[in-house]
Amino acid sequence: MSLTAGIVGLPNVGKSTLFNAITNQHILAENYPFATIDPNVGVVTVKDERQDQLVAMYHPKRNIPTAYEFTDIAGLVKGASKGEGLGNKFLSHIREVDAIVEVVRCFENGKIIHVEGDIDPIRDMETINLELIIADLDVITTRLEKVGKKARTSKNKEDLLELETLEKAKKALEEDIPLRRVDFSDEEKLILKPFSFLTMKPIIYLANIAEEELGQERNQHVKKVEEYANKEEAKVVCLCAKVEEELSELNDDEKQEMLEALGEETSGLDRLIKATYDLLGLATYFTVGPDEVRAWTFKKGMNAKKCAGIIHTDFEKGFIRAEVMSYEDLIQYGSELKVKEAGRARLEGKDYLMQDGDICHFRFNV
Repeated sequence: MSLTAGIVGLPNVGKSTLFNAITNQHILAENYPFATIDPNVGVVTVKDERQDQLVAMYHPKRNIPTAYEFTDIAGLVKGASKGEGLGNKFLSHIREVDAIVEVVRCFENGKIIHVEGDIDPIRDMETINLELIIADLDVITTRLEKVGKKARTSKNKEDLLELETLEKAKKALEEDIPLRRVDFSDEEKLILKPFSFLTMKPIIYLANIAEEELGQERNQHVKKVEEYANKEEAKVVCLCAKVEEELSELNDDEKQEMLEALGEETSGLDRLIKATYDLLGLATYFTVGPDEVRAWTFKKGMNAKKCAGIIHTDFEKGFIRAEVMSYEDLIQYGSELKVKEAGRARLEGKDYLMQDGDICHFRFNV
């Protein structure tokens, strides 16, 4: 399934450098605003030790890990919701993503200009978040003018519910509360979904620090970011984008050696990818065999029939049942045959809720 996380932030905070590291592509990353004019999209793979174990067990011809997209979006400036900078273009691009990774500059460097003249992460975060709130308010105001007249005239139940829901959302935004922090019912969420509200999207704050601060106690800028994020119950990932770009050029052994020298256990990118994966509520199931070991991404809460459709629509249309065993059982017993002999293999119907780490074979007929 296609899912995208959008990398956003003010100009010159390290977005394009981070994107270079994520995709190991070398897009334009210069020391001036709007170096990235059109969104750049790169596919990243999710490191999963379980897949490595399955590959070692099956020795497949193909090994395909699960993946999703990161989109690098042009730098935002104050007034973007009113068209300043690349505002309207930026906002249209961000509406298309499933989650937001907001890069916040937490390092001092006089050689790299800051659009506001100095380093203040809270101001930067509030600038971006306010622009997103204003953009959502504009959408709501326009829609309320239309649906309000219609609802008051027709007294139609659906129109009245939409009116109430939009007014509830408008009130929250006017109090500077992003919509992701508002308690909407399932019915209200369905009404809001088509609008792709920017503040409805889940968010991760990425604190970009200097190389010499890796492995050290977090600086005051990072602590401010963490305090701000805690109020939103949002996650913070701390890394040095420049170092991550250097790490992306190395092989696994060289990468591990550099991480140890920096006092880091894992790369910041691996932490970011995992955090984004979790933020989107994603999980992984596997299909295995001598031809291919493959990881498939699904949304937690999806049933077996829907998950079969991720592979191919015919699998969903003609779904009969799923043969399922857990990754843990396969590793414990050592082979599919022994899992079956132990009575741990299962036949599940269409309503079975898939679990992270399930190993599946789908039976279907079309």
